[in-house]
Amino acid sequence: MTEEEFAQAFPAEDGYVERKSGVGAQFQVVVVAFSNTDGGVILLGVRDDGEIAGRALTAGLEDEIHRRIRDIENPGRYTIHQLVVGSKTIVIVSVARRAEGFSQTSNGRVLVRRGTMSVALFGAELARFINERGLVRFEETDTGIEVAQADAAQLRELAEAFGWTSDFAERLSEHGLATSDGQTLTVAGALYLLPDPAERLGKAYVEVLRFPADTADYDKRLEFRGPLQRQVADAVTAVSAELGSELVVLGVRRYELARIPEVVLREALANAVAHRSYELDGTAVRVEIHPHAVLVISPGGLPEPVTVENIREAQAARNVRVIQVLRRFGVAEDAGRGIDVMVDSMRDELLEDPVFDDGGYSVTVTLPIWSAITSQERAWIREIERRGLIESGDRVLLVHAARGDTLTNARARTILKTADSGEVRRALQRLRDQGFLEQQGTRGGSTYVLTESLQPPAGFRLSSDELRELILEDARSPETPVLTNARVRALTGLDRVGALALLDSLVESGRLRRVGIKRGTQYEPVDG
Repeated sequence: MTEEEFAQAFPAEDGYVERKSGVGAQFQVVVVAFSNTDGGVILLGVRDDGEIAGRALTAGLEDEIHRRIRDIENPGRYTIHQLVVGSKTIVIVSVARRAEGFSQTSNGRVLVRRGTMSVALFGAELARFINERGLVRFEETDTGIEVAQADAAQLRELAEAFGWTSDFAERLSEHGLATSDGQTLTVAGALYLLPDPAERLGKAYVEVLRFPADTADYDKRLEFRGPLQRQVADAVTAVSAELGSELVVLGVRRYELARIPEVVLREALANAVAHRSYELDGTAVRVEIHPHAVLVISPGGLPEPVTVENIREAQAARNVRVIQVLRRFGVAEDAGRGIDVMVDSMRDELLEDPVFDDGGYSVTVTLPIWSAITSQERAWIREIERRGLIESGDRVLLVHAARGDTLTNARARTILKTADSGEVRRALQRLRDQGFLEQQGTRGGSTYVLTESLQPPAGFRLSSDELRELILEDARSPETPVLTNARVRALTGLDRVGALALLDSLVESGRLRRVGIKRGTQYEPVDG
């Protein structure tokens, strides 16, 4: 955008536009005012008179914006963009009007936007605004179900989780699980204290559907009912069993690799039941198991101010009482940690990142089962980690080095999908200092290759044709006493089935001869 086009688009500050040089104390005030009125944009790097001073969207600035907005009580949804105007760069923070409730500054002020001013509300005007915009959370709605109808065993379990010893009715009220008089359960209370909440609250359960390859119809359906913590635990167990694991043999060690880490499934399910809209009582939390991914679908959109773009930084809970209890049971992570745990755990296992999608009426978390990193490479990384600690991003660099890549700073930036050459240089040097990589050259001309002693088994590095040639060469060697399945496994790192498949192909092509049967089977090279 040219400076002239920018001046036409944003000629002055008004009810929807604010200019700021940086993220100072007044930044929070403007975000609150926009949230409580009709939304607006904050132009960072533009002076009050409209002159463009410029402000780049650095990682530090982005973190500061998120931090300032996290300090606000119930801000509207927001997005952060960088815009090039002429030869300079500015940052635009776009803030949406809250659809429900109202926003407050960290010291409790309620502000609205009037013209170019962010105005605080007081007295009767404040009371009227709050009455108009006030929000009673649906989870604290009175169900009319008497506390006396609560399941006694579940009440004891809840009391133990919180450390209550007496006055259960009063404690339930304090935590929003019962009405203020302690006589009837709220929606949140019913979700934990009824034997089957779905009998009174609609589809308050988790359903799991399994889809075969390339079909829109599922071939298996399971329902998980009961209190929420049990729904999550039982559904995670069932999905993990359906996915199974991959067995990789490296020499004398066997590695069972989860297709999706259990901690990721648990956090995805916990988030789904904790943040879903229970007002949408005709829809259950759904888990779909497909050949290449697991989808966890939760009724209702993301709670404000969370968006798909800021989901790792912004924090909000649609059902505060519900998630507090899940945390007491140890099912959900602490505030702001759940998404990080999911993303970081997938990366630690060299799996693809979760994908989040907000369709407005539901939120879908897609957990990919496939990965560009093979199960054999994942197992090899675990074997290497026995020699020393490897950081998450470093694992991917080691895999590429094991594939024969000569790593440069530029190549490593491409692999790690980052433009930060300093971060990449530190990663390469970490791996060098740990003895995993060898450095060749200095400074700008430095390259890094895998240390010779760490070369993965041939079965992970060579093609099928190359493996067959390796086996034939070994069979013809005078130092090889006999060629067996066990020797091929030791030579290649393949499992019994993989080794047998290679040997069978060599026998069928007439290059090896099979001698003996069962455990006594040996292989001899065919002359010529």
